[in-house]
Amino acid sequence: MKRPIARLVSTGRYVPDKVVTNADWEKVFDTSDQWIRERTGIRERRESTAQETVAFMGKEASRHALEGAGLTPEDVDVLLVATATPDRPLPSAACDMQAMLGAKNAAAFDVVAACSGFLYGLTVAEGMIAAETARNVLVVGGERLTRIMDREDRTTAILFGDGAGAAVVQPAGNAGRGVLSSYLKSDGTLAELLYRPGGGGIHPPDEAMLRERSYYLKMAGREVFKAAVLSMADACDHALKRAGLTGEEIDVLIPHQANIRIIEATAKHAKIPMEKVYVNVDRYGNTSAASIPIALDECVQAGRIHDGSLVLLVAFGGGFTWASVVLRW
Repeated sequence: MKRPIARLVSTGRYVPDKVVTNADWEKVFDTSDQWIRERTGIRERRESTAQETVAFMGKEASRHALEGAGLTPEDVDVLLVATATPDRPLPSAACDMQAMLGAKNAAAFDVVAACSGFLYGLTVAEGMIAAETARNVLVVGGERLTRIMDREDRTTAILFGDGAGAAVVQPAGNAGRGVLSSYLKSDGTLAELLYRPGGGGIHPPDEAMLRERSYYLKMAGREVFKAAVLSMADACDHALKRAGLTGEEIDVLIPHQANIRIIEATAKHAKIPMEKVYVNVDRYGNTSAASIPIALDECVQAGRIHDGSLVLLVAFGGGFTWASVVLRW
């Protein structure tokens, strides 16, 4: 097991107040609360208002994380934002958030790895700390998936919600606490399992894009499920092996909150009982890159994670991407 280079010292989260329940979707689609819960585990999700942009939600989550670390926005060396739903194509969500937060001394940039983005961001932060180019790195996962979901597509609209989570990452010191291992992987040949075909350089905004609804998220649900189960298992195996640990030694598993059946399959593969798995997909739905940091902050605040806890974070997302991180808290 390697000596940790970087550790998460504090976390924060922000979710909108507006709750969209399964009963609300029953008024729109031929669906039911039972049908949604049995297939996804979702009961409700949060939807942002016009003012609750990715930059705003990320700023609020970051403010809590910085307070927990005893830092001010001006102490931040790097602001790294994982998002697939930036408020605008240019500049980055990180630059917009930097201005709103007042992190005037930070380098700010985005990481685009969909639902795996926060874990990709943690690994980038670890590398920058190892290179001694930063000491205080703020890693944020923020999404407004309700802005890119197709409200005429029953198979996807019921899945997604909005929110943001953040973590302050610093040098680990000599206490043995911090990132023990990480694993990142992607397979671009699976891109069209989960993607947005319109709105970019290949298909700029035009009347056809609006007519074909190609601006919105497209997902091959059954194929995504299969790929997700395999990639989450692969990510667990590699992170645990690199940390020199087994699933039985993990205190808390925090998986990407996309679907309860994927979560259960991941826990079973890793030989981690469900009582050690943190689940909030029932309350928030799939919040993509915000999923793990929101759950992580809830776990910390609830006392389920404490000094010395071994934590496994694992995610999959569009790209196709997957990732995992093992921490000693």
